[in-house]
Amino acid sequence: MEDNDDKRRNEYVQTLRSKGGAYYSSYLKIPELLSLQQPLSRSEAIPNQEAHDEMLFIIVHQTYELWFKQMLHEIDSVREILSNVPMDDRGIVKCVSRLQRVIEIQKVMVQQLTILETMSAMDFLAFRDLLFPASGFQSMQFRLVENKLGLLPSQRMTYGSTAGGVGRGYCSYLRESDAETVTASEKSPSLFELVEAWLERTPFMVVSTDQKPSEESLPTSSEATSSSPAAPWLWWTHFQDAVSRMLQMDDESFLSNPRLNEAEIASARKEVAATREHFMSVLDAEKYEAARKRGERRLSHGAMQAALLITLYHEEPILQLPFLFLQALLDIDEHLTTWRYRHALMVHRMIGIKLGTGGSAGYYYLRATADRHKIFGDLFNLSTFLVPHRLLPSLPADVRARLSFAFGVSTNQSSSSSPPPQQHSTTISSSPLLPPHPLPASSDSSAKCPFGHGSS
Repeated sequence: MEDNDDKRRNEYVQTLRSKGGAYYSSYLKIPELLSLQQPLSRSEAIPNQEAHDEMLFIIVHQTYELWFKQMLHEIDSVREILSNVPMDDRGIVKCVSRLQRVIEIQKVMVQQLTILETMSAMDFLAFRDLLFPASGFQSMQFRLVENKLGLLPSQRMTYGSTAGGVGRGYCSYLRESDAETVTASEKSPSLFELVEAWLERTPFMVVSTDQKPSEESLPTSSEATSSSPAAPWLWWTHFQDAVSRMLQMDDESFLSNPRLNEAEIASARKEVAATREHFMSVLDAEKYEAARKRGERRLSHGAMQAALLITLYHEEPILQLPFLFLQALLDIDEHLTTWRYRHALMVHRMIGIKLGTGGSAGYYYLRATADRHKIFGDLFNLSTFLVPHRLLPSLPADVRARLSFAFGVSTNQSSSSSPPPQQHSTTISSSPLLPPHPLPASSDSSAKCPFGHGSS
Protein backbone atom coordinates (compact mmCIF):
# COMPACT_ATOMS: atom_id res chain seq x y z
CA MET A 1 0.00 0.00 0.00
CA GLU A 2 1.38 3.35 -1.00
CA ASP A 3 1.99 5.91 1.71
CA ASN A 4 0.47 9.37 1.36
CA ASP A 5 3.69 10.99 0.06
CA ASP A 6 4.08 8.47 -2.75
CA LYS A 7 0.41 8.74 -3.62
CA ARG A 8 0.53 12.53 -3.84
CA ARG A 9 3.67 12.39 -5.95
CA ASN A 10 2.17 9.89 -8.39
CA GLU A 11 -0.96 12.03 -8.70
CA TYR A 12 1.18 15.11 -9.36
CA VAL A 13 3.19 13.26 -12.05
CA GLN A 14 -0.01 12.14 -13.74
CA THR A 15 -1.39 15.69 -13.66
CA LEU A 16 1.77 17.05 -15.30
CA ARG A 17 1.70 14.39 -18.00
CA SER A 18 -2.01 14.92 -18.67
CA LYS A 19 -1.12 18.51 -19.59
CA GLY A 20 1.52 17.36 -22.06
CA GLY A 21 4.42 17.06 -19.61
CA ALA A 22 7.33 19.40 -19.09
CA TYR A 23 8.74 21.24 -22.10
CA TYR A 24 12.32 22.55 -22.09
CA SER A 25 11.55 26.16 -22.93
CA SER A 26 8.55 26.38 -20.61
CA TYR A 27 10.25 24.60 -17.71
CA LEU A 28 13.30 26.89 -17.81
CA LYS A 29 11.24 29.99 -18.63
CA ILE A 30 13.49 30.66 -21.61
CA PRO A 31 11.31 33.38 -23.24
CA GLU A 32 11.14 35.29 -19.96
CA LEU A 33 14.86 34.78 -19.33
CA LEU A 34 15.86 36.06 -22.77
CA SER A 35 13.65 39.12 -22.41
CA LEU A 36 15.57 40.33 -19.34
CA GLN A 37 18.56 41.78 -21.22
CA GLN A 38 17.59 45.39 -21.89
CA PRO A 39 20.57 47.65 -22.62
CA LEU A 40 20.10 51.27 -21.60
CA SER A 41 21.98 52.34 -24.73
CA ARG A 42 19.22 50.73 -26.81
CA SER A 43 16.73 53.57 -26.40
CA GLU A 44 14.70 55.78 -28.68
CA ALA A 45 15.95 58.70 -26.62
CA ILE A 46 19.44 58.17 -28.07
CA PRO A 47 18.83 56.59 -31.51
CA ASN A 48 21.66 54.72 -33.22
CA GLN A 49 23.87 54.79 -30.11
CA GLU A 50 23.48 51.23 -28.86
CA ALA A 51 26.75 50.02 -27.32
CA HIS A 52 27.49 46.54 -28.64
CA ASP A 53 29.28 45.36 -25.46
CA GLU A 54 26.52 46.37 -23.07
CA MET A 55 24.76 43.08 -23.85
CA LEU A 56 27.83 41.15 -22.67
CA PHE A 57 28.03 43.32 -19.55
CA ILE A 58 24.40 42.56 -18.64
CA ILE A 59 24.58 38.82 -19.33
CA VAL A 60 27.76 38.33 -17.30
CA HIS A 61 26.32 40.15 -14.28
CA GLN A 62 22.97 38.37 -14.52
CA THR A 63 24.86 35.09 -14.61
CA TYR A 64 26.73 36.09 -11.46
CA GLU A 65 23.41 36.68 -9.72
CA LEU A 66 22.22 33.21 -10.74
CA TRP A 67 25.41 31.70 -9.30
CA PHE A 68 24.92 33.69 -6.09
CA LYS A 69 21.43 32.22 -5.85
CA GLN A 70 22.81 28.70 -6.15
CA MET A 71 25.54 29.44 -3.60
CA LEU A 72 22.91 30.67 -1.13
CA HIS A 73 20.88 27.52 -1.78
CA GLU A 74 23.89 25.36 -0.82
CA ILE A 75 25.04 27.51 2.11
CA ASP A 76 21.54 27.59 3.60
CA SER A 77 21.29 23.80 3.39
CA VAL A 78 24.64 23.38 5.18
CA ARG A 79 23.56 25.86 7.87
CA GLU A 80 20.35 23.89 8.36
CA ILE A 81 22.24 20.60 8.74
CA LEU A 82 24.65 22.09 11.28
CA SER A 83 21.74 23.59 13.23
CA ASN A 84 20.53 20.11 14.17
CA VAL A 85 21.99 19.06 17.54
CA PRO A 86 22.91 16.29 17.71
CA MET A 87 23.61 16.18 14.00
CA ASP A 88 23.17 12.93 12.12
CA ASP A 89 26.61 11.56 11.26
CA ARG A 90 25.67 11.45 7.57
CA GLY A 91 25.10 15.19 7.63
CA ILE A 92 28.80 15.97 7.37
CA VAL A 93 28.90 14.06 4.07
CA LYS A 94 26.23 16.36 2.65
CA CYS A 95 27.98 19.41 4.07
CA VAL A 96 31.27 18.53 2.36
CA SER A 97 29.55 17.70 -0.94
CA ARG A 98 27.55 20.92 -1.03
CA LEU A 99 30.45 23.12 -0.04
CA GLN A 100 32.50 21.48 -2.79
CA ARG A 101 29.76 22.55 -5.20
CA VAL A 102 30.09 26.14 -3.93
CA ILE A 103 33.83 25.91 -4.57
CA GLU A 104 33.31 24.79 -8.17
CA ILE A 105 30.86 27.67 -8.70
CA GLN A 106 33.46 30.08 -7.39
CA LYS A 107 36.00 28.76 -9.89
CA VAL A 108 33.54 29.46 -12.70
CA MET A 109 32.90 32.95 -11.30
CA VAL A 110 36.61 33.75 -11.48
CA GLN A 111 36.80 32.39 -15.04
CA GLN A 112 33.82 34.52 -16.08
CA LEU A 113 35.92 37.62 -15.51
CA THR A 114 38.09 36.63 -18.47
CA ILE A 115 34.97 36.77 -20.66
CA LEU A 116 34.16 40.26 -19.40
CA GLU A 117 37.75 41.33 -20.06
CA THR A 118 37.21 40.74 -23.78
CA MET A 119 35.47 44.12 -23.55
CA SER A 120 38.03 46.92 -23.82
CA ALA A 121 38.13 50.02 -21.62
CA MET A 122 36.94 52.09 -24.61
CA ASP A 123 34.05 49.70 -25.21
CA PHE A 124 32.99 50.12 -21.55
CA LEU A 125 33.14 53.90 -21.82
CA ALA A 126 30.56 53.70 -24.61
CA PHE A 127 27.82 53.06 -22.02
CA ARG A 128 29.37 53.59 -18.55
CA ASP A 129 27.85 57.05 -18.16
CA LEU A 130 24.38 55.49 -18.36
CA LEU A 131 24.98 53.24 -15.32
CA PHE A 132 25.34 55.85 -12.54
CA PRO A 133 24.73 55.30 -9.64
CA ALA A 134 24.26 51.54 -10.09
CA SER A 135 27.09 49.42 -8.69
CA GLY A 136 27.93 45.80 -7.98
CA PHE A 137 28.08 46.94 -4.38
CA GLN A 138 24.27 46.95 -4.53
CA SER A 139 24.10 43.19 -5.13
CA MET A 140 21.81 42.08 -2.31
CA GLN A 141 22.56 38.40 -2.95
CA PHE A 142 26.31 38.83 -2.64
CA ARG A 143 25.84 40.64 0.69
CA LEU A 144 23.70 37.70 1.80
CA VAL A 145 26.46 35.26 0.79
CA GLU A 146 28.96 37.21 2.89
CA ASN A 147 26.66 37.48 5.90
CA LYS A 148 25.56 33.86 5.84
CA LEU A 149 29.16 32.69 5.59
CA GLY A 150 29.96 34.83 8.63
CA LEU A 151 31.48 38.17 7.62
CA LEU A 152 30.93 40.54 10.53
CA PRO A 153 29.62 44.10 10.04
CA SER A 154 32.64 45.30 12.06
CA GLN A 155 34.99 43.69 9.52
CA ARG A 156 33.52 45.50 6.56
CA MET A 157 35.14 48.35 4.72
CA THR A 158 33.02 51.48 4.85
CA TYR A 159 31.74 52.63 1.51
CA GLY A 160 31.98 56.09 0.01
CA SER A 161 32.16 58.98 2.48
CA THR A 162 30.01 61.56 4.20
CA ALA A 163 30.74 65.26 4.51
CA GLY A 164 32.93 64.50 7.50
CA GLY A 165 34.98 61.97 5.53
CA VAL A 166 33.51 58.98 7.37
CA GLY A 167 32.44 56.02 5.26
CA ARG A 168 28.82 54.87 5.17
CA GLY A 169 27.52 51.43 6.13
CA TYR A 170 27.21 48.79 3.45
CA CYS A 171 23.39 48.79 3.60
CA SER A 172 23.07 52.55 3.11
CA TYR A 173 23.31 52.22 -0.68
CA LEU A 174 20.66 49.51 -0.94
CA ARG A 175 16.97 50.07 -1.52
CA GLU A 176 14.99 49.89 1.71
CA SER A 177 13.51 46.44 1.01
CA ASP A 178 16.93 45.02 0.09
CA ALA A 179 18.56 46.63 3.13
CA GLU A 180 15.94 45.06 5.42
CA THR A 181 16.61 41.61 3.96
CA VAL A 182 20.38 41.97 4.30
CA THR A 183 20.18 43.39 7.82
CA ALA A 184 17.89 40.53 8.89
CA SER A 185 20.52 38.03 7.71
CA GLU A 186 22.98 39.45 10.25
CA LYS A 187 20.73 38.18 13.04
CA SER A 188 20.60 34.56 11.85
CA PRO A 189 23.33 32.06 12.85
CA SER A 190 26.08 32.28 10.24
CA LEU A 191 28.03 29.32 8.91
CA PHE A 192 31.01 30.51 10.96
CA GLU A 193 28.98 30.45 14.19
CA LEU A 194 27.51 27.03 13.44
CA VAL A 195 30.94 25.60 12.59
CA GLU A 196 32.32 27.04 15.83
CA ALA A 197 29.57 25.32 17.85
CA TRP A 198 30.14 22.08 15.90
CA LEU A 199 33.86 22.17 16.71
CA GLU A 200 33.16 22.85 20.38
CA ARG A 201 31.22 19.56 20.53
CA THR A 202 34.17 17.55 19.17
CA PRO A 203 34.86 14.35 21.12
CA PHE A 204 38.36 13.02 21.90
CA MET A 205 39.69 16.23 23.47
CA VAL A 206 39.62 14.38 26.81
CA VAL A 207 39.17 10.62 26.46
CA SER A 208 38.76 8.01 29.16
CA THR A 209 40.93 5.05 28.26
CA ASP A 210 41.17 1.48 29.51
CA GLN A 211 44.73 1.25 28.26
CA LYS A 212 47.77 2.97 29.65
CA PRO A 213 49.16 5.32 26.99
CA SER A 214 52.37 4.36 25.25
CA GLU A 215 55.57 5.62 26.89
CA GLU A 216 56.31 8.25 24.24
CA SER A 217 52.84 9.77 24.66
CA LEU A 218 53.02 10.18 28.44
CA PRO A 219 53.06 13.75 29.75
CA THR A 220 56.25 14.93 31.41
CA SER A 221 54.52 16.36 34.48
CA SER A 222 54.44 14.42 37.74
CA GLU A 223 50.68 14.89 38.03
CA ALA A 224 49.96 13.23 34.71
CA THR A 225 52.50 10.39 35.03
CA SER A 226 51.13 9.39 38.41
CA SER A 227 47.73 8.65 36.89
CA SER A 228 46.31 5.16 36.98
CA PRO A 229 46.03 3.06 33.77
CA ALA A 230 42.35 4.07 33.51
CA ALA A 231 43.10 7.79 33.75
CA PRO A 232 41.87 10.00 30.92
CA TRP A 233 44.08 10.58 27.91
CA LEU A 234 44.60 14.33 27.94
CA TRP A 235 45.34 15.28 24.34
CA TRP A 236 45.91 18.97 24.98
CA THR A 237 48.53 18.22 27.64
CA HIS A 238 50.39 15.90 25.26
CA PHE A 239 50.22 18.53 22.53
CA GLN A 240 51.75 21.12 24.87
CA ASP A 241 54.62 18.71 25.56
CA ALA A 242 55.14 18.15 21.82
CA VAL A 243 55.36 21.90 21.28
CA SER A 244 57.87 22.18 24.13
CA ARG A 245 60.04 19.43 22.64
CA MET A 246 59.92 21.04 19.20
CA LEU A 247 60.95 24.45 20.53
CA GLN A 248 63.66 22.90 22.71
CA MET A 249 65.07 21.09 19.67
CA ASP A 250 65.07 24.36 17.72
CA ASP A 251 66.94 26.04 20.55
CA GLU A 252 69.51 23.25 20.77
CA SER A 253 70.05 23.21 17.01
CA PHE A 254 71.23 26.83 17.11
CA LEU A 255 73.54 26.18 20.06
CA SER A 256 75.16 23.23 18.31
CA ASN A 257 75.65 24.99 14.95
CA PRO A 258 79.40 25.72 14.63
CA ARG A 259 78.83 28.20 11.80
CA LEU A 260 76.96 30.67 14.00
CA ASN A 261 78.76 33.24 16.09
CA GLU A 262 77.52 34.39 19.49
CA ALA A 263 75.56 37.32 18.10
CA GLU A 264 73.80 35.10 15.54
CA ILE A 265 72.99 32.49 18.19
CA ALA A 266 71.56 35.18 20.45
CA SER A 267 69.42 36.50 17.60
CA ALA A 268 68.22 32.99 16.72
CA ARG A 269 67.29 32.27 20.33
CA LYS A 270 65.25 35.47 20.41
CA GLU A 271 63.33 34.17 17.41
CA VAL A 272 62.70 30.87 19.20
CA ALA A 273 61.48 32.79 22.25
CA ALA A 274 59.16 34.83 20.05
CA THR A 275 57.86 31.63 18.47
CA ARG A 276 57.27 30.17 21.93
CA GLU A 277 55.32 33.27 22.92
CA HIS A 278 53.27 32.97 19.73
CA PHE A 279 52.41 29.35 20.58
CA MET A 280 51.45 30.48 24.07
CA SER A 281 48.82 32.77 22.55
CA VAL A 282 46.97 29.57 21.63
CA LEU A 283 48.08 27.17 24.36
CA ASP A 284 47.24 29.52 27.21
CA ALA A 285 43.48 30.05 27.50
CA GLU A 286 43.76 33.47 29.15
CA LYS A 287 46.16 34.79 26.52
CA TYR A 288 43.93 33.38 23.81
CA GLU A 289 40.86 35.14 25.22
CA ALA A 290 42.84 38.38 25.48
CA ALA A 291 43.71 38.05 21.78
CA ARG A 292 40.02 37.47 20.98
CA LYS A 293 39.07 40.66 22.77
CA ARG A 294 41.67 42.52 20.69
CA GLY A 295 40.13 41.08 17.53
CA GLU A 296 43.19 38.95 16.71
CA ARG A 297 41.25 35.69 17.07
CA ARG A 298 37.63 34.88 16.41
CA LEU A 299 37.09 31.16 17.07
CA SER A 300 36.52 30.19 20.69
CA HIS A 301 39.43 28.47 22.41
CA GLY A 302 37.58 25.15 22.51
CA ALA A 303 36.82 25.35 18.79
CA MET A 304 40.46 26.16 18.02
CA GLN A 305 41.63 23.16 20.06
CA ALA A 306 39.23 20.88 18.19
CA ALA A 307 40.30 22.24 14.79
CA LEU A 308 43.93 21.54 15.72
CA LEU A 309 43.07 18.00 16.79
CA ILE A 310 41.23 17.31 13.52
CA THR A 311 44.05 18.81 11.46
CA LEU A 312 46.91 17.05 13.25
CA TYR A 313 45.21 13.64 13.23
CA HIS A 314 43.32 13.98 9.95
CA GLU A 315 44.64 10.64 8.66
CA GLU A 316 42.61 8.81 11.32
CA PRO A 317 39.52 7.44 9.51
CA ILE A 318 36.88 9.09 11.71
CA LEU A 319 38.53 12.49 11.33
CA GLN A 320 38.96 12.42 7.56
CA LEU A 321 35.57 13.93 6.65
CA PRO A 322 35.70 16.61 9.38
CA PHE A 323 39.13 17.54 7.99
CA LEU A 324 37.75 17.78 4.45
CA PHE A 325 34.94 19.93 5.82
CA LEU A 326 37.43 22.38 7.35
CA GLN A 327 39.46 22.36 4.13
CA ALA A 328 36.32 23.21 2.14
CA LEU A 329 35.76 26.27 4.35
CA LEU A 330 39.34 27.35 3.67
CA ASP A 331 38.83 26.86 -0.08
CA ILE A 332 35.64 28.95 -0.07
CA ASP A 333 37.36 31.80 1.75
CA GLU A 334 40.38 31.54 -0.56
CA HIS A 335 38.26 31.57 -3.72
CA LEU A 336 36.26 34.55 -2.43
CA THR A 337 39.53 36.39 -1.89
CA THR A 338 40.73 35.36 -5.36
CA TRP A 339 37.49 36.54 -6.93
CA ARG A 340 37.66 39.90 -5.14
CA TYR A 341 41.27 40.42 -6.18
CA ARG A 342 40.61 39.43 -9.82
CA HIS A 343 37.59 41.72 -9.81
CA ALA A 344 39.79 44.55 -8.55
CA LEU A 345 42.33 43.91 -11.30
CA MET A 346 39.61 43.91 -13.93
CA VAL A 347 38.22 47.21 -12.61
CA HIS A 348 41.73 48.69 -12.62
CA ARG A 349 42.08 47.60 -16.23
CA MET A 350 38.70 49.03 -17.24
CA ILE A 351 38.53 52.37 -15.39
CA GLY A 352 42.01 52.88 -13.94
CA ILE A 353 41.75 54.68 -10.61
CA LYS A 354 38.52 56.53 -11.31
CA LEU A 355 35.69 56.40 -8.78
CA GLY A 356 33.26 53.53 -9.24
CA THR A 357 29.81 54.20 -10.68
CA GLY A 358 28.36 53.82 -7.18
CA GLY A 359 30.75 56.34 -5.65
CA SER A 360 33.33 53.99 -4.12
CA ALA A 361 37.09 54.37 -4.49
CA GLY A 362 36.85 51.79 -7.26
CA TYR A 363 40.01 49.73 -7.63
CA TYR A 364 41.47 50.74 -4.24
CA TYR A 365 38.28 49.82 -2.40
CA LEU A 366 37.99 46.44 -4.11
CA ARG A 367 41.65 45.59 -3.53
CA ALA A 368 41.30 46.43 0.19
CA THR A 369 38.29 44.11 0.59
CA ALA A 370 40.35 41.20 -0.73
CA ASP A 371 42.67 41.60 2.26
CA ARG A 372 40.13 42.50 4.91
CA HIS A 373 36.95 40.56 4.15
CA LYS A 374 38.20 37.12 5.19
CA ILE A 375 35.95 34.94 7.32
CA PHE A 376 37.84 31.80 8.34
CA GLY A 377 41.20 33.42 9.05
CA ASP A 378 41.64 31.35 12.22
CA LEU A 379 41.58 28.16 10.16
CA PHE A 380 44.26 29.58 7.86
CA ASN A 381 46.39 30.36 10.92
CA LEU A 382 46.21 26.77 12.17
CA SER A 383 49.30 25.90 10.13
CA THR A 384 51.31 28.19 12.43
CA PHE A 385 50.69 25.83 15.34
CA LEU A 386 51.29 22.43 13.78
CA VAL A 387 54.08 20.11 14.91
CA PRO A 388 55.92 17.52 12.77
CA HIS A 389 54.57 13.96 12.60
CA ARG A 390 57.61 12.63 14.45
CA LEU A 391 56.73 14.77 17.49
CA LEU A 392 52.98 14.26 17.34
CA PRO A 393 51.63 12.68 20.55
CA SER A 394 51.05 8.95 20.04
CA LEU A 395 47.47 7.80 20.39
CA PRO A 396 46.69 5.05 22.94
CA ALA A 397 45.64 1.89 21.14
CA ASP A 398 42.01 2.05 22.27
CA VAL A 399 41.74 5.73 21.35
CA ARG A 400 43.12 4.94 17.90
CA ALA A 401 40.56 2.14 17.64
CA ARG A 402 37.75 4.59 18.38
CA LEU A 403 39.07 6.85 15.61
CA SER A 404 38.99 3.94 13.14
CA PHE A 405 36.16 2.34 11.22
CA ALA A 406 34.69 -0.49 13.33
CA PHE A 407 33.11 -2.67 10.63
CA GLY A 408 32.94 -6.25 11.83
CA VAL A 409 33.42 -5.37 15.51
CA SER A 410 30.65 -6.79 17.67
CA THR A 411 28.50 -4.54 19.82
CA ASN A 412 29.73 -6.28 22.97
CA GLN A 413 33.36 -5.69 22.02
CA SER A 414 32.68 -2.08 21.21
CA SER A 415 30.70 -1.31 24.34
CA SER A 416 33.13 -3.10 26.64
CA SER A 417 35.92 -0.75 25.63
CA SER A 418 33.86 2.37 26.30
CA PRO A 419 33.74 3.39 29.96
CA PRO A 420 30.94 5.65 31.20
CA PRO A 421 31.21 9.37 30.47
CA GLN A 422 33.41 11.45 32.70
CA GLN A 423 33.81 15.19 32.98
CA HIS A 424 37.25 16.67 33.51
CA SER A 425 38.00 20.28 34.30
CA THR A 426 41.33 19.93 36.09
CA THR A 427 44.53 21.84 35.46
CA ILE A 428 47.50 19.75 34.35
CA SER A 429 51.08 21.03 34.38
CA SER A 430 52.59 19.97 31.10
CA SER A 431 56.22 21.02 30.88
CA PRO A 432 58.92 23.23 32.36
CA LEU A 433 58.74 25.34 29.18
CA LEU A 434 55.01 25.91 29.37
CA PRO A 435 52.83 26.94 32.34
CA PRO A 436 49.86 24.93 33.68
CA HIS A 437 46.89 24.96 31.35
CA PRO A 438 43.18 24.40 32.10
CA LEU A 439 41.77 21.44 30.21
CA PRO A 440 38.38 21.44 28.45
CA ALA A 441 35.46 19.72 30.13
CA SER A 442 33.65 18.88 26.93
CA SER A 443 34.50 15.41 25.63
CA ASP A 444 34.47 11.82 26.72
CA SER A 445 34.74 8.34 25.27
CA SER A 446 30.99 7.80 25.01
CA ALA A 447 30.47 10.74 22.66
CA LYS A 448 29.67 10.09 19.04
CA CYS A 449 32.27 10.64 16.40
CA PRO A 450 32.97 14.14 15.04
CA PHE A 451 30.66 13.56 12.06
CA GLY A 452 27.67 14.55 14.15
CA HIS A 453 29.22 15.59 17.46
CA GLY A 454 26.15 14.29 19.25
CA SER A 455 25.96 12.60 22.61
CA SER A 456 23.30 10.32 23.93
